[in-house]
Amino acid sequence: MKRRRCLAPVDFFFEWQKLDAKTQQPFAIALKNGDLFAFAGLWETWPDKANGQMLDSYTIVTTDMQAILDPKDCERWLAPAEPFQLPVDLLRPSPANRMTAGMVANDVGNVSSF
Repeated sequence: MKRRRCLAPVDFFFEWQKLDAKTQQPFAIALKNGDLFAFAGLWETWPDKANGQMLDSYTIVTTDMQAILDPKDCERWLAPAEPFQLPVDLLRPSPANRMTAGMVANDVGNVSSF
């Protein structure tokens, strides 16, 4: 986290609401104004054990949900930081009043339907 922070730009993401023991309903979640936004991310380069090739990968930082960065905070998230000044205060979900959610088809989570 000290040196490999990144942004994952998106216009929406999916979350599933559990309805009962076997059923979940997917929702698409976006900003109400339709703008792009960014998740706080971390990246790494590492060797693939199978073939030795270098792989680039990233992960999205989560709290109760994905850590959504305010546009004004993106530059600070990416900036180098001293060890005890990491921007961990930015790791929070976006306020719910800025977001909108809509039900989507259950096929969204079914990779065999593609």
